[in-house]
Amino acid sequence: MNIVYKKVNMPPVHTDYVPVALTKETMESHRRQVLSRMEEKGLDALLVYADREHGANYAYLTGFEPRFEESVLILYKDGSCCLMLGNENLKMCGYSFIKAAPVHVPHFSLPYQPMDTDKSLPELFREAGLLNGMKIGCAGWKWFTSRYDENGQMLDIPSFITDAVRRLCPDSVLTNAADIFLDPVRGLRIFSNANEIAHYEFGAGLASARVLEALNYAEPGKTEMEIADKLCCMGQPTTVTTICATGERFTDAVVFPRNKTVQLGDKFSLTLGLRGGLTSRAAYMVSRREELPEEARDYMERLAVPYYNMAMKWYEAAGIGVKCAEIYQMAEELLPKELYHWTLNPGHSTGADEWVSSPMYPGSEVILQSGMMLQMDIIPSVSGYGGANAEDGIAIADEKLRGELKERYPDAWKRMQDRREYMERELGIRLKEEILPLSDLCGYMRPYILNREYALAKGE
Repeated sequence: MNIVYKKVNMPPVHTDYVPVALTKETMESHRRQVLSRMEEKGLDALLVYADREHGANYAYLTGFEPRFEESVLILYKDGSCCLMLGNENLKMCGYSFIKAAPVHVPHFSLPYQPMDTDKSLPELFREAGLLNGMKIGCAGWKWFTSRYDENGQMLDIPSFITDAVRRLCPDSVLTNAADIFLDPVRGLRIFSNANEIAHYEFGAGLASARVLEALNYAEPGKTEMEIADKLCCMGQPTTVTTICATGERFTDAVVFPRNKTVQLGDKFSLTLGLRGGLTSRAAYMVSRREELPEEARDYMERLAVPYYNMAMKWYEAAGIGVKCAEIYQMAEELLPKELYHWTLNPGHSTGADEWVSSPMYPGSEVILQSGMMLQMDIIPSVSGYGGANAEDGIAIADEKLRGELKERYPDAWKRMQDRREYMERELGIRLKEEILPLSDLCGYMRPYILNREYALAKGE
């Protein structure tokens, strides 16, 4: 490996982030594509469940999530649609991109709110149009991939809902249809058009800018909460738990930033995920090797450099036509599991959810294509050492898609080109022309956080 620790300029942190709304044309294409997949599966109806945590499949059709309530969208094969909404989201039917008839379902409201209905839940599903004998696909947020279960029969929707549907429709077949959205090969949410890439670049880029601000602010004597305050992101919704942790994490079972003071020599981690991408960094709160804990003085050689070598190779390998099985094998060869103990996939799809699904697993037959958005996400865990992490996201765009981005979204296009230039000029990472970095920090890793002038890079 040819990785060096050297003086580099900071990444070009952008401050011109303005949200890009999804268009009516994009949302109409979602509706048409879902109906096409329903026809392929022979479904009479698609029931899409959503709650505060799991609303991206639902929002793929509506444009919104039900926030603090639950909701069910039912799309029929003839294109008609119904939104079953609780007390405080009933008004949202009028704002939905997909035109739908509302059905008030107070069962989906918060506990002990008014139950102003004289109908049972099965009767409300009948009002929404479900009929006995229909073939009904169910999409919550998860498609199962167990080798020992009937994955299509496992429904990730609350039983009070599926029980009500089965009581109404005892002769109907209910199957998991989340693969319509999530399948790594053909899932609709795996692919993004120019409008969607620009929409998600806003969140990914903003998250990265905030992480670098927090990273540069962090120093001994400050608390996790003080540093985490730099991760505030203009009220945008986060997609994962925000992390700002020094020393040992999870003490007293606390997973959020604590009123804990940073000490010199601490292991330290930061993570912020917004819709479109996540930026994460893990390293040591030191400026030089001598400040590391004595037992971890070889952190750079033992962990940081091998990890960064793999991350750099990941960025340079990604591209149209690349087999995901080869990327997985590359990770295994450069960062062997038995030595570095990473347990998840070396990369995954991203978008409205931080983790949509992953095409990178042993024997994967998935081939990277234009329109995919991916996170470089490898998490080594070596006993006795702090973490090494430099996770960020990219989009893959062929010549046609790049042309659309450049013409329709020049600000996002310029930011992505700035990042490409930085990665090559300062870090020596040479991306294929179809790779568009979504984060200001792609490829940037400071193993010693307090040395702000130095970072890892590819050697000459």
